[in-house]
Amino acid sequence: MTKTSLRYDHEVIAAWIEPGERVLDLGCGDGQLLRYLENSRQVLGYGVEKSPEGVRACVANGVNVMQIDLEKGLAGFEDGFFDHVIMSLSLQAVHNTVGILEEMLRVGREAVVSFPNFAYWRHRQAILNGHMPVGEDLPYQWYNTPNVRFFTIADFEALCEMHGIVIREGLGFDRGELVKEEPNFLASVALYRLGR
Repeated sequence: MTKTSLRYDHEVIAAWIEPGERVLDLGCGDGQLLRYLENSRQVLGYGVEKSPEGVRACVANGVNVMQIDLEKGLAGFEDGFFDHVIMSLSLQAVHNTVGILEEMLRVGREAVVSFPNFAYWRHRQAILNGHMPVGEDLPYQWYNTPNVRFFTIADFEALCEMHGIVIREGLGFDRGELVKEEPNFLASVALYRLGR
């Protein structure tokens, strides 16, 4: 797999991972990010995926994967075992948002999350036009979306402050390009490095 085949958010996440780290990828899908990290950073990687299709795809890609419902937590993992715990474009699809963030920081030294920013100006425009937003970063219609939480960059940062989660770095992107000013309005996707 070449780097150019990675999603841009995966490229950013990969740059935050040091060679040889232990990495847990929650909601890992087909395991593309883990496969890349194993090949390029020689990480010891494990994926967690709920869907049988995702688990089969991970196995086909040679990725260590466990079928676990994240809503039930990460009880099978030791405190501090992982260097990084990643949840890429999946945080909005879990009900127990605070619980999973706490669990990520319990089993990992650092948590990395990315999520769609529902305050993005194009999403606001769609709602002003009377429809739920649909686009590259929100590809589902309202009736078949896996998203159960609709939050913004500002909401996420307030939640972190409320629960004592340290934001080590936060970046916003629009169509794969870094947004340097007013990310809550101009960024469609946010990526964060979190710690205690």
